[in-house]
Amino acid sequence: MAKQVSKNNTNEHIFEKLALKITKFSGSTTAFVLAFGLVIIWAATGPIFNFSEAWQLVINTGTTIITFLMVFLIQRSQNKESIAMQLKLNELIAAVKGASNRLIDAEDMSESELNVLKRHYDKLVKLAEKDEDIKMSHSIEDAEKRHKAKIQKIKIN
Repeated sequence: MAKQVSKNNTNEHIFEKLALKITKFSGSTTAFVLAFGLVIIWAATGPIFNFSEAWQLVINTGTTIITFLMVFLIQRSQNKESIAMQLKLNELIAAVKGASNRLIDAEDMSESELNVLKRHYDKLVKLAEKDEDIKMSHSIEDAEKRHKAKIQKIKIN
Protein backbone atom coordinates (compact mmCIF):
# COMPACT_ATOMS: atom_id res chain seq x y z
CA MET A 1 0.00 0.00 0.00
CA ALA A 2 2.84 2.41 0.85
CA LYS A 3 4.41 1.75 -2.55
CA GLN A 4 1.14 2.66 -4.29
CA VAL A 5 0.86 5.98 -2.41
CA SER A 6 4.48 6.77 -3.20
CA LYS A 7 3.98 5.88 -6.88
CA ASN A 8 0.84 8.05 -7.04
CA ASN A 9 2.71 10.98 -5.47
CA THR A 10 5.54 10.53 -7.96
CA ASN A 11 3.12 10.40 -10.88
CA GLU A 12 1.29 13.45 -9.57
CA HIS A 13 4.58 15.30 -9.14
CA ILE A 14 5.63 14.43 -12.70
CA PHE A 15 2.25 15.57 -14.04
CA GLU A 16 2.49 18.77 -11.99
CA LYS A 17 5.89 19.62 -13.50
CA LEU A 18 4.73 18.74 -17.02
CA ALA A 19 1.53 20.78 -16.67
CA LEU A 20 3.51 23.77 -15.40
CA LYS A 21 5.96 23.57 -18.31
CA ILE A 22 3.16 23.25 -20.87
CA THR A 23 1.24 26.13 -19.30
CA LYS A 24 4.29 28.39 -19.37
CA PHE A 25 5.19 27.35 -22.92
CA SER A 26 1.65 27.76 -24.28
CA GLY A 27 1.65 31.41 -23.20
CA SER A 28 5.00 32.16 -24.81
CA THR A 29 5.87 33.97 -28.02
CA THR A 30 7.57 30.79 -29.25
CA ALA A 31 4.32 28.82 -28.93
CA PHE A 32 2.41 31.52 -30.81
CA VAL A 33 4.99 31.64 -33.61
CA LEU A 34 4.97 27.84 -33.83
CA ALA A 35 1.15 27.69 -34.01
CA PHE A 36 1.07 30.52 -36.55
CA GLY A 37 3.71 28.73 -38.62
CA LEU A 38 1.69 25.51 -38.61
CA VAL A 39 -1.38 27.38 -39.83
CA ILE A 40 0.67 29.00 -42.63
CA ILE A 41 2.08 25.61 -43.65
CA TRP A 42 -1.39 24.08 -43.55
CA ALA A 43 -2.80 26.93 -45.67
CA ALA A 44 0.09 26.67 -48.14
CA THR A 45 -0.56 22.96 -48.63
CA GLY A 46 -4.18 23.63 -49.56
CA PRO A 47 -3.55 23.79 -53.33
CA ILE A 48 -1.45 20.60 -53.17
CA PHE A 49 -4.39 18.72 -51.64
CA ASN A 50 -6.99 20.56 -53.74
CA PHE A 51 -8.46 22.03 -50.54
CA SER A 52 -10.04 18.62 -49.90
CA GLU A 53 -12.15 17.63 -46.95
CA ALA A 54 -9.26 15.57 -45.59
CA TRP A 55 -7.03 18.68 -45.76
CA GLN A 56 -9.64 20.68 -43.81
CA LEU A 57 -10.12 17.81 -41.36
CA VAL A 58 -6.42 17.94 -40.41
CA ILE A 59 -6.64 21.50 -39.05
CA ASN A 60 -10.09 20.99 -37.55
CA THR A 61 -9.08 17.83 -35.70
CA GLY A 62 -5.75 19.27 -34.56
CA THR A 63 -7.23 22.49 -33.19
CA THR A 64 -10.12 20.64 -31.53
CA ILE A 65 -7.78 18.24 -29.70
CA ILE A 66 -5.47 21.05 -28.60
CA THR A 67 -8.41 23.19 -27.43
CA PHE A 68 -9.95 20.26 -25.55
CA LEU A 69 -6.71 19.53 -23.68
CA MET A 70 -5.95 23.21 -23.02
CA VAL A 71 -9.34 23.75 -21.37
CA PHE A 72 -8.40 21.25 -18.66
CA LEU A 73 -4.89 22.58 -18.35
CA ILE A 74 -6.11 26.17 -18.01
CA GLN A 75 -8.75 25.15 -15.45
CA ARG A 76 -6.15 23.26 -13.45
CA SER A 77 -3.85 26.28 -13.50
CA GLN A 78 -6.67 28.60 -12.44
CA ASN A 79 -7.68 26.27 -9.61
CA LYS A 80 -4.10 26.20 -8.31
CA GLU A 81 -3.75 29.98 -8.57
CA SER A 82 -7.10 30.48 -6.86
CA ILE A 83 -6.09 28.25 -3.94
CA ALA A 84 -2.76 30.07 -3.61
CA MET A 85 -4.52 33.45 -3.67
CA GLN A 86 -7.06 32.34 -1.06
CA LEU A 87 -4.26 31.10 1.20
CA LYS A 88 -2.45 34.42 0.88
CA LEU A 89 -5.62 36.33 1.69
CA ASN A 90 -6.34 34.01 4.62
CA GLU A 91 -2.85 34.70 5.96
CA LEU A 92 -3.43 38.45 5.72
CA ILE A 93 -6.78 38.22 7.47
CA ALA A 94 -5.33 36.03 10.21
CA ALA A 95 -2.33 38.33 10.68
CA VAL A 96 -4.13 41.69 10.78
CA LYS A 97 -5.31 42.71 14.22
CA GLY A 98 -8.97 43.63 14.17
CA ALA A 99 -9.71 41.81 10.90
CA SER A 100 -12.79 39.61 10.94
CA ASN A 101 -11.73 35.96 11.03
CA ARG A 102 -15.10 34.94 9.66
CA LEU A 103 -13.74 35.79 6.21
CA ILE A 104 -11.07 33.10 6.37
CA ASP A 105 -12.14 30.43 3.86
CA ALA A 106 -15.06 32.57 2.69
CA GLU A 107 -14.77 30.82 -0.68
CA ASP A 108 -16.14 27.67 1.01
CA MET A 109 -19.29 29.43 2.25
CA SER A 110 -22.66 28.99 0.60
CA GLU A 111 -24.07 31.75 -1.54
CA SER A 112 -26.61 32.64 1.16
CA GLU A 113 -23.83 32.90 3.78
CA LEU A 114 -21.85 35.16 1.46
CA ASN A 115 -24.95 37.33 0.96
CA VAL A 116 -25.26 37.68 4.76
CA LEU A 117 -21.63 38.83 4.95
CA LYS A 118 -22.19 41.18 2.02
CA ARG A 119 -25.10 42.80 3.85
CA HIS A 120 -22.87 43.24 6.90
CA TYR A 121 -20.21 44.93 4.79
CA ASP A 122 -22.81 47.07 3.05
CA LYS A 123 -23.81 48.24 6.53
CA LEU A 124 -20.14 48.86 7.35
CA VAL A 125 -19.81 51.01 4.22
CA LYS A 126 -22.82 53.08 5.26
CA LEU A 127 -21.35 53.54 8.73
CA ALA A 128 -17.93 54.37 7.30
CA GLU A 129 -19.45 56.99 5.00
CA LYS A 130 -20.59 58.82 8.13
CA ASP A 131 -17.04 58.75 9.55
CA GLU A 132 -14.70 61.55 8.63
CA ASP A 133 -11.79 59.09 8.51
CA ILE A 134 -12.71 55.88 6.66
CA LYS A 135 -9.57 54.16 8.02
CA MET A 136 -11.03 54.10 11.52
CA SER A 137 -13.34 51.11 10.93
CA HIS A 138 -11.79 47.64 10.98
CA SER A 139 -14.77 45.40 11.56
CA ILE A 140 -18.52 45.64 11.67
CA GLU A 141 -18.56 45.40 15.43
CA ASP A 142 -15.85 48.06 15.82
CA ALA A 143 -17.62 50.32 13.36
CA GLU A 144 -20.92 50.00 15.20
CA LYS A 145 -19.25 50.70 18.57
CA ARG A 146 -17.40 53.73 17.19
CA HIS A 147 -20.51 55.03 15.49
CA LYS A 148 -22.57 54.70 18.68
CA ALA A 149 -19.77 56.33 20.71
CA LYS A 150 -19.66 59.26 18.26
CA ILE A 151 -23.41 59.73 18.49
CA GLN A 152 -23.23 59.65 22.31
CA LYS A 153 -20.37 62.16 22.29
CA ILE A 154 -22.34 64.48 19.98
CA LYS A 155 -25.42 64.23 22.23
CA ILE A 156 -23.34 65.04 25.34
CA ASN A 157 -21.77 68.11 23.72
